[in-house]
Amino acid sequence: MSPNPRGDRRQRRIGLLGGSFNPAHAGHRHVAETVRRALRLDEVWLLVSPGNPLKPRAGMASLKDRLASARAIADGRRIIATDIEAQLGTSYTEDTLRAVHRRFPRSRFVFVIGADNLVQLPRWQGWTRLAAKTPIAVLPRPGWTRKALAGKAARRLARHRRKPGALLAGAKPAHAPLAFVPAAEHPASATAIRAAGGAAAHAPAPRRAAMRAMPSLPRMRPAPLAAR
Repeated sequence: MSPNPRGDRRQRRIGLLGGSFNPAHAGHRHVAETVRRALRLDEVWLLVSPGNPLKPRAGMASLKDRLASARAIADGRRIIATDIEAQLGTSYTEDTLRAVHRRFPRSRFVFVIGADNLVQLPRWQGWTRLAAKTPIAVLPRPGWTRKALAGKAARRLARHRRKPGALLAGAKPAHAPLAFVPAAEHPASATAIRAAGGAAAHAPAPRRAAMRAMPSLPRMRPAPLAAR
């Protein structure tokens, strides 16, 4: 059941996996299932974006079609596809997270991203505020994991890095933590699926030997977060 944009006061642990889902595919389901188990989440919401400011509109399917593809890989109970961003009228992730924190005040949220998005995170509007307020779980992506570990965002947030099991443990800290979640890398790509005319909607199984454990970050003193 899709979350009500007006919110509620239930206590839950919820992962937020955003994206264009153009289309949704087996890789998205793999990420959602992996992070749900690793972090012991009650639900993972697939946030189908009404429009990504960093992606071109050319080749972008309608929100209706992308939401339908996300619902096809969800189960409607533990993994839920939603267009709540369109209903809230938010385009930027920072605004979406602020809105869901306000509307679902008793839920604990985790923002779920792939290593490719951690590399790109410094390009996002208000990314330091986002990282300060909402725990972030990062999963490996083929060709991106080591870049992410050495990137600007990982270095800036190094002091807040925790093990996955500690991401939602205890009381909310002054600054939200970051965790790298060990997982097999899944080769599915929405770009490749579109290029194949949708024929690859069910991608091959994840490469289980590709990522047994996340490498360690280099030891360094990270720069302070930018002032809000």
